[in-house]
Amino acid sequence: MNAAHTAAQAMVAATARLRAAGVPDPARDARVLLAHAARIEASRVTLIAPEALSPDIAERYEQLIALRAIRVPVSHLVGERAFYGRRFKVSGDVLDPRPETETLIEAALAQPYARVLDLGTGSGCILVTLLAERVEASGLGTDLSEAACLQASANAVLHRVETRAEILRSDWFEGVAGQFDLIVSNPPYIAREEMEGLAPEVREHEPEMALTDGHDGLSAYRAIAARAVEFLCPGGRLLVEIGPTQAGAVAELMAAGGLSAIAVIPDIDGRDRVVAAERPS
Repeated sequence: MNAAHTAAQAMVAATARLRAAGVPDPARDARVLLAHAARIEASRVTLIAPEALSPDIAERYEQLIALRAIRVPVSHLVGERAFYGRRFKVSGDVLDPRPETETLIEAALAQPYARVLDLGTGSGCILVTLLAERVEASGLGTDLSEAACLQASANAVLHRVETRAEILRSDWFEGVAGQFDLIVSNPPYIAREEMEGLAPEVREHEPEMALTDGHDGLSAYRAIAARAVEFLCPGGRLLVEIGPTQAGAVAELMAAGGLSAIAVIPDIDGRDRVVAAERPS
């Protein structure tokens, strides 16, 4: 890849390189990364396609493609990821926001809430989205990772909810006070033996503590279900994202924790994605 190449030629070469490296959807990634290298919106790439790349853009593009070829996620290369219509800053310190998690957002928005607790907030995408969608609401996000807390705080500022969002370094409910009418969480739910089957982008570049508990994938749900009633207002709701085979086990944990009205909510692909429950009134 050099400055003599047009943008179109550079994208063709980059796509072939990424395809050879086994990258899913290489043409899309080549386009997004060229836009990032050229510091333009991806929708404008066609406008520069006939033009020769300047040396500085060609060099940036080469570096980006080289990193993507070794399966560094696109979100880490461009520094952000889209979620529920907003862009969130991300890094290797937090789990990438994923479209499946929007199922949890939709379930939360289906009923009113004023005070939200987000356990294991990571990038803050869930808490920030829920506060941005309900301007009268406030909330608390907790995470054991200091780096994740900093990332969540930055995203709260980015989306102008920082005056309504508190971020606390905490191991689940540790240090949390008061009660909430909505508790949400997308905890680490991948079992230890499932880790090897993950894509390299996930297994090698996302924080392990955000992916797995190192055991059966249910440890976080045990911790959350055991104490949720303490921190929920009467009638308050608990919503947790799950792996597609975990609905039965998580529902049992919630029932054992004294929660009621337990329901399983599928994602857009029809897979079990969220378990919902309530504290009895």
